[in-house]
Amino acid sequence: MGQLPKEVILAIKRLNEAGFEAYAVGGCVRDFLLKKAPKDWDLATSATPEEIQKVFEKSFYENRFGTVTVFVDEIKLEVTTYRTEEAYSDSRHPDSVKYTKSLEEDLKRRDFTINAMALSRSGEVIDHFNGKKDLENKIIRAVGDPKERFKEDALRLMRAVRFASQLNFLIDENTEREISLLSGNIERVSKERIRDELVKIVTSNNPKYGFNLMLRLNLLKYVLPETFNGVGVGQNKHHIYDVFEHNINALQYTADQKYTLEVRLGALFHDVAKPQTKRGDGYNSTFYNHDIVGAKFTRNIMKRLKFSNEEIDKVSLLVRYHLFYYNVDEVTESSVRRLISKVGLENMEDLIKVRYADRIGSGTPKAEPYKIRHLKYIIDKVSKDPISVKMLKIKGDDIMKILNMRPGQKIGLILNALLSEVLDDSSRNNEEYLQKRAVEMNDLSITELSNMVKRSEESIEIIEKEHKKRFRV
Repeated sequence: MGQLPKEVILAIKRLNEAGFEAYAVGGCVRDFLLKKAPKDWDLATSATPEEIQKVFEKSFYENRFGTVTVFVDEIKLEVTTYRTEEAYSDSRHPDSVKYTKSLEEDLKRRDFTINAMALSRSGEVIDHFNGKKDLENKIIRAVGDPKERFKEDALRLMRAVRFASQLNFLIDENTEREISLLSGNIERVSKERIRDELVKIVTSNNPKYGFNLMLRLNLLKYVLPETFNGVGVGQNKHHIYDVFEHNINALQYTADQKYTLEVRLGALFHDVAKPQTKRGDGYNSTFYNHDIVGAKFTRNIMKRLKFSNEEIDKVSLLVRYHLFYYNVDEVTESSVRRLISKVGLENMEDLIKVRYADRIGSGTPKAEPYKIRHLKYIIDKVSKDPISVKMLKIKGDDIMKILNMRPGQKIGLILNALLSEVLDDSSRNNEEYLQKRAVEMNDLSITELSNMVKRSEESIEIIEKEHKKRFRV
């Protein structure tokens, strides 16, 4: 076992010299014993918040649960007075908190035995609930009566799964049974807290294990009912797994590759709408437009769980376009430019990652590396080509001046019509050609211009529809 950080030792020493007990407690002790670097160090002490502040010159106290933030050599530590907690009427917060002078009483209120250990400044482990043994045996076990621990804070139902997923531990049989029986209580927990635990499962090394645990312990139907709906929904000849298994296999691949949260969520949700779009059964069943419906589902799921707008936009976009077409003999530079125009060059790499996760998660032969290499080559080749109105060599002000027109709908339609022609052939992005075409387009009505833009946008959709028919998606 290593040495406690000098700042932690100094903080404990100051409290001890002032006549108070003090220990490192909780998750930092667990990680320390596992020889992992703790993200934060939390201390518990017999001193009251007022007494803590007298010991530490730089500190502040701003919550009702007895936690004081102190600074030791510019390092921030959380120091909390030993406490016991009364009933949890809302399954989230204690109705009241009482300070105690007993470390054991303080540790007794914690969630799991592996989080209920303490360390003295000399490195002595205080372990009243056999947490060290459970750590060695890789077991998640509630402290005391699991029913009481989960009734105190229903988020602990998910935290058990999260720790199992992060640490690759098993959950104790009695603890599992109570999670399953009390699973519905998770609905009392705020969406933000559920989101935070879900993110930790998704970004763990074993998210597939975590999702299978949530399914087995009756949590998934409350946390992500849309994902739960994929359980037992068979697919067609292009898949050997049901929808749920396929989605979590795709997620696991992204975890194995250490991809970002957005890519992992894109893989998890890419086929989330298949149960609702399925027609027929067996090898010839279809899932037409599950990508479009899935993007809407994804947006609703992530809004419900209070993800940021930026995360919602990114993940729903990955789901919407995960079926992009990339057959080497049929994909043209024009079609790739149009795809980039819709998706954004900055998102193409992540979109390819989701697509590859989809293919690997299917359990069927893997996508040919040459196809991916060829697509990346085309993307790189056209990456400097104009893909948006802003990149045209002519601006709205230029068109108004040439046509002697005021701002209006027609200017925007002409610009988008010009972009469509440039997406077909990037060499057309020169002032002479664009000015000439703008004059010619001015003779068209707004309806004719709208139809021109619409036909151009639909051209890539036609290719995608043929691809979808071939693979019944």
